[in-house]
Amino acid sequence: MEMTYDDVVTAAHSDRRQFVEVEHHGDHAIVRLTDPERRNALSAPMMVQLLDAVSTLTRERGIRVVVLTGDDGAFSAGGDLQMMTEQTRRQFSPEDTEGAYLPMQWIRHQFGAMARLIARSDTTFIAALDGPAAGVGLAFALTCDLAIAADTAILVPAFGRLGLVPEVGTSWALTRAMGYRRAFEFYVGGRHLDASEALRLGLVNEVVGRDQLRDTVLQWTRRIADLPPHAVPIAKPLLRSAADTSWEQTLMMEELAEPICFTTAGFRRGVADVASAVHRRSTGQ
Repeated sequence: MEMTYDDVVTAAHSDRRQFVEVEHHGDHAIVRLTDPERRNALSAPMMVQLLDAVSTLTRERGIRVVVLTGDDGAFSAGGDLQMMTEQTRRQFSPEDTEGAYLPMQWIRHQFGAMARLIARSDTTFIAALDGPAAGVGLAFALTCDLAIAADTAILVPAFGRLGLVPEVGTSWALTRAMGYRRAFEFYVGGRHLDASEALRLGLVNEVVGRDQLRDTVLQWTRRIADLPPHAVPIAKPLLRSAADTSWEQTLMMEELAEPICFTTAGFRRGVADVASAVHRRSTGQ
């Protein structure tokens, strides 16, 4: 029987098991992948639940930060091998009429949509890595605005061994952090990176003990939430686009964005706070 993208999504929505948990904590939310028996592999039900949950959170005005993490010592093992096996079986069967179109739709409208949502939304995304992050799971972690790793975290380049290319923005993230040759080595070598090496190569921002991971991530959420509400939504697209624009283009975008900041209440409060602090120092108060 022919299987379409809509069929896969419908079947995924009909699965009543819970693979994604969301914790609301005022100005931030924690999104946790909860299929530890399969190392949080991104099955179809998990992926549609994840995309639905994150899409909803980015529309909530009070949520400044979304923390993406995994349950029980794993971030995500990446794509679901069972789905991949089924796809290869289907593609070589007489009833298949979709060919590569079905996986292309899934990659674009699920995996790619999640990566684009992380990158393009005004919300800050923090990846909290405890254990392995592989394949598409690694792509999501690298797309987040910050990545905080426990010393038990491992970055796994699973794509080459499966005969796949670096996926869902991974080639972009790796080459900008590591340069072409190190990124190429990471791909063809297939060597797992521990947290300390990932930090040295610029793939994570901070490494802490496993028991400190939650508190460290919460410290970052507080730093971000303490900024004026307009600051990150204006700065995030500037910083993300700077890697692909010229100096002149970047300068112009900053010149256009900065006057917008001047019109906000957050800027006025910030100037007043700094001026008050300078006055206190100058008068010895």
